[in-house]
Amino acid sequence: MEATSKNLTSYLKKYFGFDQFKGQQHEIITTLLNNEDVFVLMPTGGGKSLCYQLPALMSDGVAIIVSPLIALMKNQVDAIRGISENDGIAHVLNSSLNKSETKAVMTDIKDGVTKLLYVAPESLTKEEYIDFFKSVKISFFAIDEAHCISEWGHDFRPEYRNLKSILNKIGDAPIIALTATATPKVQEDIQKTLGMQSARVFKDSFNRTNLFYEIRPKVDQDKQIIKFIKQNDGKSGVIYCLSRKKVEEITQLLQVNGINAIPYHAGLDVKTRSKHQDLFLMEEASVVVATIAFGMGIDKPDVRFVMHYDIPKSLESYYQETGRAGRDGGEGICIAFYDYKDIEKLEKFLASKPVAEREVGMQLLSEVVAYAETSMSRRKFLLHYFGEEFDDKTGEGAMMDDNMRNPKKMVEAKDDAVTALEVVQKTNQKLKLNDIVNVIVGKETSITKSYNLSTEPFFGIGKSKEDYYWKSILRQLIVRNYLEKEIESYGVLKLTKDGKAYFANPTSFEIAEDIDFKKLLSDGAFDKEDTSSTPIAYDDVLLKQLKELRKKIAKKHQIPPFAIFQDTSLDDMTMQYPTTIKELTNVFGVGEGKAQKFGKDFVDFIAKYVTDNDIIRPEDMVIKQLADKSSHKVYIIQSTDRKLNLEDVASAKNLSMSDLLSEMESIVYQGTKLNIDYYIDDVLDEDQQEEISDFLMEAESDSMSTLLKEFSDDYDEEELRLMRIKFISDVAN
Repeated sequence: MEATSKNLTSYLKKYFGFDQFKGQQHEIITTLLNNEDVFVLMPTGGGKSLCYQLPALMSDGVAIIVSPLIALMKNQVDAIRGISENDGIAHVLNSSLNKSETKAVMTDIKDGVTKLLYVAPESLTKEEYIDFFKSVKISFFAIDEAHCISEWGHDFRPEYRNLKSILNKIGDAPIIALTATATPKVQEDIQKTLGMQSARVFKDSFNRTNLFYEIRPKVDQDKQIIKFIKQNDGKSGVIYCLSRKKVEEITQLLQVNGINAIPYHAGLDVKTRSKHQDLFLMEEASVVVATIAFGMGIDKPDVRFVMHYDIPKSLESYYQETGRAGRDGGEGICIAFYDYKDIEKLEKFLASKPVAEREVGMQLLSEVVAYAETSMSRRKFLLHYFGEEFDDKTGEGAMMDDNMRNPKKMVEAKDDAVTALEVVQKTNQKLKLNDIVNVIVGKETSITKSYNLSTEPFFGIGKSKEDYYWKSILRQLIVRNYLEKEIESYGVLKLTKDGKAYFANPTSFEIAEDIDFKKLLSDGAFDKEDTSSTPIAYDDVLLKQLKELRKKIAKKHQIPPFAIFQDTSLDDMTMQYPTTIKELTNVFGVGEGKAQKFGKDFVDFIAKYVTDNDIIRPEDMVIKQLADKSSHKVYIIQSTDRKLNLEDVASAKNLSMSDLLSEMESIVYQGTKLNIDYYIDDVLDEDQQEEISDFLMEAESDSMSTLLKEFSDDYDEEELRLMRIKFISDVAN
């Protein structure tokens, strides 16, 4: 290479306009220019790209930069072309080019015009490219996002695994591997796979001192997100979701609530993705809702918040994605929403994978759970994971996470930890976590019956505490490596060597008091029937009074109270304090028809209550709900008006009969009439219909469990659901 370290600064000024290097950039570049292999571990925003861009511009020949994403390549090529008069200085070579474009790229390389060539690993495997590269001078190889090489990396790509053999075919040139996230294990794997064990390793601190880390429970999640964005109006942010479908849903939810949001995922065509990326960079859109495909290499320094709608599959993913925030050193708020059920879904997904992949995935997930549920400094936890020590008392950024700002009260749970381990041992280590919990709280299930556990003295030993408490104890035992989930017999809990030692000689086992676990949502308290939008806290006094009012109105109309408004609607009224019919329609489960028919008494009562008690109504904005795309309200109403067979209606919309009934229940409970007499008359005779209606008229609840308890011997569930729909439609609407 033609340059030495002495004139590096002048080249830096010439090409990039900077007067000095950042961190270890100078030494990294000097090492590479001296034909040595280099391994760079540098957090997002640390200036990794310059470590290969500058030496490429200074050197004879072309540098081949292996990169995993077309969007990333485009972004970087545009940036390099921006500092040169000749667009040929940087090119991409990937599947997006046609034959004539590929030929033009090769001509620029042959003529010595191109200094940086960005390629996808798949492109390097093509024989014609390998032959071509053999014929030109290669200054060096740069492997960007090098964690993709490792099976233990958060974004493993099999095509990266063979890079070394392909590079050997092309010719001998130094290698620089770069990543923003690598645990010691991943680092070792990358170096070994690329045959660069003797490379000089440069590792910057992973401590992003300006980032604030927070884990929140998945309760009223959409409302939390919208409220946060409204409070941070005008600031740029990224919301990461695990699925394309969720990306689209959240984008639309934000849009209908007046937030300028755009989606970004691999399901969009290249042109749309590129357009959306540019809209975000140009600040014509303030929020990007994206899968992990977004953000790698995107050079927007002033992203002020990064949210994870779903908890990521690994801490590397989490660290890299949160690293998009505050790259300019300014504010960067990182909020992740956590519900252990999401972890269970990911575990089920892993169950179908080959054993080796499953083992890796499970281990990465266990670290995520440990991080989400820890009561220690999140920064200390993260840095330790990446092999870096941190003093959580005096270290820079020590108070920048929710646990350090608001320390959790710790309580001793040694006896309960021992109890849980004892039950695992006494059930011969053959049960899964939920089954162990059922045994501890004394809940009969098919599993407990099949193993005849209800007669054991330890059955129900912990029934004085809730099942979600025991789930948390068991998860903490897993996090602390006292228990492990066996891979082969997926999900079965086994005592580890450490667990057996602890069981024999138990010591303190403190847990955070508010792991209570309602906050971690493992108890399912918010996913019972019809409680998906139940508020966390409501006005008990008002709630009692509204129930009395409902009873009075029900008596006047001679219908059951639940036919007026369901409990979940009353709960929400005590949170929102609606004082107009329009505001009432924003309450959970209240449609316009229901609001018009029964609402006046309720809003008048609430208005007086608010005045009499000097209630300051919550400033929380009312979250407009997207019209549910799975709902086929208009079609169902029109079809029943035309007296179409319900099986045909379900079939036309590709619904099961059960799903169709759910749609119909939603329609009538919100106050719209559905006339299905024509269908029910063919299913049940007049006496049968009257019997069920009479029961509902006197019942305290219209839940299916109540109906089945009364009628399961005489009617099937579908018949009872149909009658419930008819009853609500006829009596309440």
